Amino acid sequence: MQYKQLGTTDVRVSLIGLGTMTWGEQNTLDDAHSQITFAKASGINLIDVAEMYPVPPKPETQGATEKIVGEYFAKFGDRQDWILATKATGPAQNPKQPGYVRNGELNFNLKNLSTAVEGSLKRLQTDYIDLYQLHWPDRKTNMFGQLGFKEEENNPGAVAIEETLYALSELVKSGKIRYVGVSNETPWGVAQFLKYADKFNLPRIVSIQNPYNLLNRSFEVGLSEFSYREQVGLLAYSPLAFGVLSGKYLDGQKPDGARLTLFERFSRYTNPQATAATAAYAAIAKQYGLSLTQMSLAFINQRPFVSSNLIGATNIDQLKENIESVHITLSEEILQAIEAVHTQHPNPAP
Repeated sequence: MQYKQLGTTDVRVSLIGLGTMTWGEQNTLDDAHSQITFAKASGINLIDVAEMYPVPPKPETQGATEKIVGEYFAKFGDRQDWILATKATGPAQNPKQPGYVRNGELNFNLKNLSTAVEGSLKRLQTDYIDLYQLHWPDRKTNMFGQLGFKEEENNPGAVAIEETLYALSELVKSGKIRYVGVSNETPWGVAQFLKYADKFNLPRIVSIQNPYNLLNRSFEVGLSEFSYREQVGLLAYSPLAFGVLSGKYLDGQKPDGARLTLFERFSRYTNPQATAATAAYAAIAKQYGLSLTQMSLAFINQRPFVSSNLIGATNIDQLKENIESVHITLSEEILQAIEAVHTQHPNPAP
């Protein structure tokens, strides 16, 4: 396994991180514990959860993923071996964002974040969180595939970034969280977090968790330079585009038990343009004797602004293939072939 520095801290995280959002929905407790055990044996030390998980979010399963991880810590007693990351649910601003978490008190002020942290600590059966992330911005902005920015007319209750950082500072001082990060954030948002941290000596964000994969490289446009120059490393989520970049959905296939077979709401990566791009990437992988999965993950692993590539799996075979991507180095010839497809099909699934 390779390890990279987490922001400006002295913490080093595994280049492959363990994503968990299917645990409690597509994976049982035993499945999840087997994955954690296998991941640890493979050198992974970063595990990423969220108070909202599993996905798709439902009131009856909310928090189940954190509970599964907490039960693992209680059973195996190796909490100190892990860099534990979780996320605070943001305000519900569209029908796909849950408004029921914490009785709908979701804005990022001290009261709400304190409640969120306490809930996560209890479910995770730990007394501290290494990396505490804001799952998405408090304000209305273009996120989750929305490209165009719309002028904000009315956003009642939104908490200013400066106030949120003060709240996070109190949680750091309490020892309940060590470091802070953002998720689904924009370049403007990252700039504001950095500005207020420097101006008022508040916690500096050490990471940004955004989608990044061969079908969605929009992170490169405005955020990759922030990540690289300001040491706010990317924790890349959906690196296989919800499994689309495994190739298993090509030619209209709908494998039994697969996420996009089970949940039709996830259509972000299955439009005609994304399907055409996936087929083109699959042809490159075949030409060079690679699986599409490993080529897609290896591409992310080689980006200089990536701190960790958050893979997710529903079985051990998938997990093993994902982890082994760390041993693959894509040649310049393969990278040029990938760029040629990207030029022809730029960001088909942002």
